[in-house]
Amino acid sequence: MSILAAIKREERKLEKQLGSLQYRLKGVRSAAEALGASANRELTSVKKRVLSPAGRAKIAAAARRRWAKVRAKARKAAS
Repeated sequence: MSILAAIKREERKLEKQLGSLQYRLKGVRSAAEALGASANRELTSVKKRVLSPAGRAKIAAAARRRWAKVRAKARKAAS
């Protein structure tokens, strides 16, 4: 097997992939064009929601109360 034949085979493979990618790109572009202006707007990042320390404390206290009820039921059932 000569090196030149391997290079030609790789070139054909890459050209085939390029054709496939160009076809897909054309489809994506036509879809964006069909959507019109809605496809042109910039995507913004989602803002991370921040929980205050007081809010976090309230949630933790509520969780502790819920678990206390579960443990009380378990103790009652075991008795």
